[in-house]
Amino acid sequence: MARREEKVDAELLAQLESGGDRIRVPLPNRKVNEMFAIADQILGGRRVKAVCEDGESRLARIPGKMRRRQWVREGDLIVVQPWDFQDEKANVCMRYTKTQSLYLSRKGVLPEIVDLFGVGDLSEQQNVEIESPSEPTPPEEAEPEDEPEVIEETAPVSDEAEEDIDSFFG
Repeated sequence: MARREEKVDAELLAQLESGGDRIRVPLPNRKVNEMFAIADQILGGRRVKAVCEDGESRLARIPGKMRRRQWVREGDLIVVQPWDFQDEKANVCMRYTKTQSLYLSRKGVLPEIVDLFGVGDLSEQQNVEIESPSEPTPPEEAEPEDEPEVIEETAPVSDEAEEDIDSFFG
């Protein structure tokens, strides 16, 4: 039996976006070295392989207080805190829902490496116009008259081919 796919709650997203410039979703605490990451692979045994915003792939551990309350799936946006003594390992601090992830993406808070939705800042995208190519096309050159024209000879069509076609169609 397959798991249910998490859906984006349009009402909650509209409610979050109506807040103006204030971001209404908890962000990573940079003072304690927390960062955004994407859950790349679920390894089992409360372990997740995560691709962090600094470009490194870390083995992240899901703590006991999160284990049964928030299920982490592949492709989820999470907050991890790298260990001080082993940089290739980390603890998972929080998991964002799809709605929260889309909201952060639209606000432009997420770094490019973990921005799965690719939305970025919508105000920048609306002002971008498609420009025509900047390279001018070269003008068509006139054919030089010095070269003689080459006339290709065609093989004569035999009458047998015409008879075959006529007999084929009736």
